[in-house]
Amino acid sequence: MFPIRDHNPSRNRPIVTMFLIVINIMVYLYMAGLGSALEQSRFYYDYALIPVRLSALENPFALASSMFLHGGFWHLAGNMLFLWIFGDNLEDTLGRVGFVLFYLGCGLVAALAQFAVDPLSNVPVVGASGAIAGVMGGYFLLFPKAKIDILLFFIVFFRIISVPAWISLALWFGLQLIQGLGSPSTGGGVAYWAHAGGFIAGFVAMIPVWVRRGGPQFWSRTNGKPPHAPVQRSTIPPVRRSR
Repeated sequence: MFPIRDHNPSRNRPIVTMFLIVINIMVYLYMAGLGSALEQSRFYYDYALIPVRLSALENPFALASSMFLHGGFWHLAGNMLFLWIFGDNLEDTLGRVGFVLFYLGCGLVAALAQFAVDPLSNVPVVGASGAIAGVMGGYFLLFPKAKIDILLFFIVFFRIISVPAWISLALWFGLQLIQGLGSPSTGGGVAYWAHAGGFIAGFVAMIPVWVRRGGPQFWSRTNGKPPHAPVQRSTIPPVRRSR
Protein backbone atom coordinates (compact mmCIF):
# COMPACT_ATOMS: atom_id res chain seq x y z
CA MET A 1 0.00 0.00 0.00
CA PHE A 2 1.71 3.15 -1.23
CA PRO A 3 0.28 6.73 -1.48
CA ILE A 4 0.79 8.14 -4.95
CA ARG A 5 -1.30 11.35 -5.07
CA ASP A 6 -4.01 13.37 -3.37
CA HIS A 7 -7.25 14.88 -4.69
CA ASN A 8 -6.63 18.41 -3.40
CA PRO A 9 -3.61 20.09 -4.98
CA SER A 10 -2.97 23.46 -3.34
CA ARG A 11 -4.68 26.64 -4.46
CA ASN A 12 -1.36 28.48 -4.67
CA ARG A 13 1.86 27.34 -6.27
CA PRO A 14 3.74 25.46 -3.50
CA ILE A 15 7.02 27.33 -3.90
CA VAL A 16 8.58 26.14 -0.65
CA THR A 17 7.62 22.53 -1.23
CA MET A 18 9.14 22.62 -4.70
CA PHE A 19 12.24 24.39 -3.37
CA LEU A 20 12.77 21.73 -0.71
CA ILE A 21 12.43 19.01 -3.34
CA VAL A 22 14.98 20.74 -5.58
CA ILE A 23 17.47 21.15 -2.72
CA ASN A 24 17.20 17.48 -1.78
CA ILE A 25 17.73 16.43 -5.40
CA MET A 26 20.71 18.76 -5.83
CA VAL A 27 22.39 17.47 -2.66
CA TYR A 28 21.83 13.88 -3.79
CA LEU A 29 23.29 14.59 -7.25
CA TYR A 30 26.30 16.31 -5.70
CA MET A 31 26.94 13.33 -3.42
CA ALA A 32 26.45 10.85 -6.25
CA GLY A 33 28.96 12.82 -8.30
CA LEU A 34 31.73 12.46 -5.75
CA GLY A 35 34.58 10.51 -7.24
CA SER A 36 35.02 7.62 -4.85
CA ALA A 37 33.33 5.65 -2.09
CA LEU A 38 35.85 7.15 0.32
CA GLU A 39 34.75 10.68 -0.59
CA GLN A 40 31.11 9.72 -0.21
CA SER A 41 31.84 8.17 3.20
CA ARG A 42 33.58 11.35 4.25
CA PHE A 43 30.59 13.38 3.10
CA TYR A 44 28.30 11.24 5.25
CA TYR A 45 30.70 11.56 8.18
CA ASP A 46 30.66 15.35 7.92
CA TYR A 47 26.93 15.90 7.34
CA ALA A 48 24.95 12.81 8.45
CA LEU A 49 23.69 12.49 12.01
CA ILE A 50 25.93 9.96 13.74
CA PRO A 51 24.52 9.60 17.27
CA VAL A 52 27.80 8.66 18.94
CA ARG A 53 29.39 11.83 17.57
CA LEU A 54 26.52 13.97 18.82
CA SER A 55 26.86 12.31 22.25
CA ALA A 56 30.45 13.53 22.24
CA LEU A 57 29.15 17.02 21.38
CA GLU A 58 30.62 16.79 17.90
CA ASN A 59 28.94 18.28 14.85
CA PRO A 60 25.51 19.34 16.20
CA PHE A 61 24.91 20.95 12.79
CA ALA A 62 24.27 17.42 11.51
CA LEU A 63 20.84 17.51 13.20
CA ALA A 64 19.84 19.85 10.37
CA SER A 65 22.11 18.82 7.51
CA SER A 66 21.19 15.13 7.79
CA MET A 67 17.63 15.82 6.68
CA PHE A 68 18.91 16.81 3.22
CA LEU A 69 20.95 13.63 2.64
CA HIS A 70 19.66 10.36 1.24
CA GLY A 71 21.00 6.85 1.02
CA GLY A 72 20.00 6.10 -2.56
CA PHE A 73 17.74 7.01 -5.46
CA TRP A 74 14.62 5.20 -4.20
CA HIS A 75 15.08 6.64 -0.71
CA LEU A 76 15.09 10.11 -2.26
CA ALA A 77 12.25 9.41 -4.69
CA GLY A 78 9.92 8.02 -2.04
CA ASN A 79 10.53 10.91 0.32
CA MET A 80 10.03 13.55 -2.35
CA LEU A 81 6.78 11.91 -3.48
CA PHE A 82 5.41 12.01 0.07
CA LEU A 83 6.52 15.64 0.46
CA TRP A 84 4.77 16.57 -2.80
CA ILE A 85 1.54 14.81 -1.82
CA PHE A 86 1.20 16.22 1.70
CA GLY A 87 3.32 19.38 1.71
CA ASP A 88 1.44 21.68 -0.62
CA ASN A 89 -1.76 21.94 1.43
CA LEU A 90 0.15 22.61 4.65
CA GLU A 91 2.15 25.29 2.86
CA ASP A 92 -1.18 26.83 1.81
CA THR A 93 -2.32 26.76 5.44
CA LEU A 94 0.84 27.95 7.20
CA GLY A 95 2.24 30.30 4.57
CA ARG A 96 5.71 29.97 3.13
CA VAL A 97 7.72 31.15 6.13
CA GLY A 98 5.55 29.23 8.57
CA PHE A 99 5.87 26.06 6.51
CA VAL A 100 9.67 26.32 6.38
CA LEU A 101 9.85 26.71 10.17
CA PHE A 102 7.38 23.86 10.67
CA TYR A 103 9.28 21.53 8.33
CA LEU A 104 12.69 22.22 9.83
CA GLY A 105 11.35 22.03 13.39
CA CYS A 106 9.76 18.64 12.76
CA GLY A 107 12.98 17.43 11.18
CA LEU A 108 15.01 18.46 14.22
CA VAL A 109 12.59 16.76 16.62
CA ALA A 110 12.66 13.62 14.48
CA ALA A 111 16.47 13.52 14.52
CA LEU A 112 16.53 14.00 18.30
CA ALA A 113 13.97 11.22 18.74
CA GLN A 114 16.18 8.79 16.84
CA PHE A 115 19.23 9.99 18.77
CA ALA A 116 17.48 9.50 22.11
CA VAL A 117 16.68 5.86 21.32
CA ASP A 118 20.32 4.90 20.74
CA PRO A 119 22.73 7.79 21.48
CA LEU A 120 25.81 5.59 21.12
CA SER A 121 24.96 4.23 17.67
CA ASN A 122 27.60 4.73 14.99
CA VAL A 123 25.06 4.20 12.17
CA PRO A 124 24.57 7.42 10.14
CA VAL A 125 20.99 8.71 10.12
CA VAL A 126 20.04 10.50 6.90
CA GLY A 127 16.91 11.49 5.02
CA ALA A 128 14.08 13.97 4.89
CA SER A 129 11.56 11.40 6.14
CA GLY A 130 11.51 12.70 9.72
CA ALA A 131 10.58 16.20 8.57
CA ILE A 132 8.11 14.79 6.05
CA ALA A 133 6.58 12.63 8.78
CA GLY A 134 5.92 15.91 10.61
CA VAL A 135 4.12 17.20 7.52
CA MET A 136 2.07 14.01 7.49
CA GLY A 137 1.21 14.44 11.18
CA GLY A 138 0.00 17.98 10.55
CA TYR A 139 -2.01 16.83 7.54
CA PHE A 140 -3.54 14.05 9.63
CA LEU A 141 -4.95 16.61 12.07
CA LEU A 142 -6.13 19.27 9.62
CA PHE A 143 -7.38 17.19 6.69
CA PRO A 144 -8.27 13.70 7.93
CA LYS A 145 -10.94 13.11 5.28
CA ALA A 146 -8.96 14.32 2.27
CA LYS A 147 -8.90 11.62 -0.39
CA ILE A 148 -5.54 9.95 -1.05
CA ASP A 149 -4.98 7.56 -3.93
CA ILE A 150 -2.94 4.55 -2.88
CA LEU A 151 -1.40 1.84 -4.99
CA LEU A 152 -2.27 -1.62 -3.70
CA PHE A 153 -0.13 -4.59 -4.66
CA PHE A 154 -1.64 -8.05 -4.37
CA ILE A 155 -0.13 -11.37 -5.37
CA VAL A 156 -1.41 -11.37 -8.94
CA PHE A 157 -2.70 -7.85 -9.58
CA PHE A 158 -2.53 -4.23 -8.51
CA ARG A 159 -4.94 -1.33 -8.49
CA ILE A 160 -5.33 2.28 -7.35
CA ILE A 161 -8.01 3.07 -4.77
CA SER A 162 -8.97 6.24 -2.91
CA VAL A 163 -9.07 6.27 0.89
CA PRO A 164 -9.43 9.05 3.49
CA ALA A 165 -6.08 10.46 4.55
CA TRP A 166 -6.55 9.38 8.16
CA ILE A 167 -6.62 5.71 7.16
CA SER A 168 -3.47 5.89 5.09
CA LEU A 169 -1.59 7.99 7.65
CA ALA A 170 -2.77 6.05 10.71
CA LEU A 171 -1.65 2.78 9.13
CA TRP A 172 1.71 4.30 8.22
CA PHE A 173 2.24 5.69 11.74
CA GLY A 174 1.20 2.42 13.35
CA LEU A 175 3.69 0.56 11.21
CA GLN A 176 6.49 2.89 12.33
CA LEU A 177 5.64 2.22 15.99
CA ILE A 178 5.48 -1.54 15.50
CA GLN A 179 8.75 -1.64 13.61
CA GLY A 180 10.38 0.78 16.05
CA LEU A 181 9.44 -1.31 19.07
CA GLY A 182 11.13 -4.25 17.43
CA SER A 183 14.25 -2.29 16.59
CA PRO A 184 16.12 -0.14 19.13
CA SER A 185 18.05 1.71 16.45
CA THR A 186 17.99 1.77 12.65
CA GLY A 187 16.61 -1.71 12.09
CA GLY A 188 16.91 -2.76 8.47
CA GLY A 189 18.43 0.64 7.69
CA VAL A 190 15.24 2.55 8.61
CA ALA A 191 15.08 5.14 11.41
CA TYR A 192 11.58 4.25 12.60
CA TRP A 193 11.74 6.40 15.72
CA ALA A 194 12.66 9.43 13.63
CA HIS A 195 9.50 8.80 11.62
CA ALA A 196 7.33 8.37 14.71
CA GLY A 197 8.89 11.36 16.47
CA GLY A 198 8.45 13.59 13.45
CA PHE A 199 4.82 12.56 12.99
CA ILE A 200 4.00 13.30 16.64
CA ALA A 201 5.86 16.62 16.47
CA GLY A 202 3.89 17.67 13.38
CA PHE A 203 0.57 16.66 14.93
CA VAL A 204 1.26 18.53 18.19
CA ALA A 205 2.66 21.62 16.45
CA MET A 206 -0.47 21.84 14.30
CA ILE A 207 -2.89 21.77 17.25
CA PRO A 208 -2.73 25.58 17.86
CA VAL A 209 -3.43 26.18 14.16
CA TRP A 210 -6.38 23.78 14.27
CA VAL A 211 -7.74 25.43 17.46
CA ARG A 212 -7.44 28.95 16.00
CA ARG A 213 -9.50 27.81 13.03
CA GLY A 214 -12.23 26.53 15.31
CA GLY A 215 -11.16 22.97 16.15
CA PRO A 216 -14.08 20.59 15.47
CA GLN A 217 -15.96 23.46 13.82
CA PHE A 218 -13.12 23.72 11.30
CA TRP A 219 -13.71 20.09 10.39
CA SER A 220 -17.44 20.79 10.11
CA ARG A 221 -16.86 23.71 7.73
CA THR A 222 -14.38 21.87 5.54
CA ASN A 223 -15.61 18.29 6.05
CA GLY A 224 -12.07 17.44 7.09
CA LYS A 225 -10.65 18.31 3.66
CA PRO A 226 -8.54 21.18 2.26
CA PRO A 227 -10.88 24.17 1.87
CA HIS A 228 -11.08 24.16 -1.92
CA ALA A 229 -12.62 21.97 -4.55
CA PRO A 230 -10.84 18.70 -5.35
CA VAL A 231 -9.77 17.70 -8.82
CA GLN A 232 -11.39 14.70 -10.44
CA ARG A 233 -9.24 11.59 -10.26
CA SER A 234 -9.79 8.45 -12.29
CA THR A 235 -9.05 5.01 -10.95
CA ILE A 236 -7.23 2.24 -12.74
CA PRO A 237 -8.93 -1.15 -12.93
CA PRO A 238 -7.15 -4.24 -11.61
CA VAL A 239 -4.31 -5.36 -13.88
CA ARG A 240 -3.12 -8.92 -13.66
CA ARG A 241 0.56 -9.62 -13.91
CA SER A 242 1.66 -11.61 -16.90
CA ARG A 243 3.11 -15.00 -16.20
